[in-house]
Amino acid sequence: MKLGDARSGKLPDNITGFGRALRRAGVPVDSSRIALAIDAVGLVGIERKDDLHAALRAVFVSRQQDLEVFDQLFDALFRNPELAQQLLAQMLPKVRQGQPPKRKARVQEALAAARTPAEGPRKESEIQLDAAMTASDQQRLRHADFATLNASEFHLIERLVRDVPMPLPPVPGRRTRAGTRGQRPHWAAALQQARRFEGELLWLPKRSRRPQALPLLVLVDISGSMERYARLLLAFLHNATHGRPRAAFAFGTDLTDLRPAFRQRDTDHMLDMANAAIADFAGGTRLGASLTTLRERHARTLVGRRTVVLLISDGLDTGEPEALNQEVVWLKRHCRQLLWLNPLLRFDGYAPLASGAQVLHQHADGMLAVHNLSRLEDLAQAMAQLMRR
Repeated sequence: MKLGDARSGKLPDNITGFGRALRRAGVPVDSSRIALAIDAVGLVGIERKDDLHAALRAVFVSRQQDLEVFDQLFDALFRNPELAQQLLAQMLPKVRQGQPPKRKARVQEALAAARTPAEGPRKESEIQLDAAMTASDQQRLRHADFATLNASEFHLIERLVRDVPMPLPPVPGRRTRAGTRGQRPHWAAALQQARRFEGELLWLPKRSRRPQALPLLVLVDISGSMERYARLLLAFLHNATHGRPRAAFAFGTDLTDLRPAFRQRDTDHMLDMANAAIADFAGGTRLGASLTTLRERHARTLVGRRTVVLLISDGLDTGEPEALNQEVVWLKRHCRQLLWLNPLLRFDGYAPLASGAQVLHQHADGMLAVHNLSRLEDLAQAMAQLMRR
């Protein structure tokens, strides 16, 4: 190594600290990428900021959603070259003065993890922050109920749920395409084939239906009993349903349209917009009145009875059961399937005894558990089995 701090041996440690800060911010960075980044910096040098930025970003960032996080952390590192070393040592020599620049929540958390005051020799417990993303912790937390997580575990799970996929099987659409399989002959393709082979028809082209993704309508309960689940499930669904037609609403005592928030590419931005839009968070539950608002103002979100509705609630409704029953019947009549995602299924022997739960249990096509990371990882397979019925 011949550049800058490399002569004093600090450059690899600085890049290692920067990589660990990215990992704390939710960017998937492993030791092989850190080693590759050290080699890349050795090739491009550190004299030009643009070259250094491009080299590190090419190595560390593989997802569009991580670009802004990388840029902000890199900017923080470039403004203060000692910050990476401080991140690695997880301590600061003194309290800094002045107004820090406004950064994304993930960047703030990643930087805050390094700001533990140093007092005396480092204890074993003080160097465990970076182990939060290890495989053993992930395995332990996979089966932990979301309602029992402490603050640090909650932040860790919030990062992990963003990487849980939910691939759903496509269904045949109305539009067709040429192929070797299908129920109808493709006469135009057959004539073209015959022209190329002097009138001979070697095989009969067919028309097959194009596969299409079913639109999703997500209804998330943000009442007090669902407070610990709502944020995690919103973060999960925002990433897991990216790229398919979707609409999202939150309901408590009223219905809140979350479609503008879900159009944000970054999950942190989505959560910030959702927090600003929801006025009745951690309040009561009036699902019947919320579904009435959905029917009267947003009925077009249900597309031609092809929409799959994901209703996330514990069913503890405080409204009139008759009104809820009427609205759920209407919703069931205008969608392909109504799936009830219920965190209370974490209890063995759970029975829908509440009036709202009885209505949902009567009309839903299926009831699935979403109370821990393991259940979210199995959700796509369970939904696919229900949709094949």
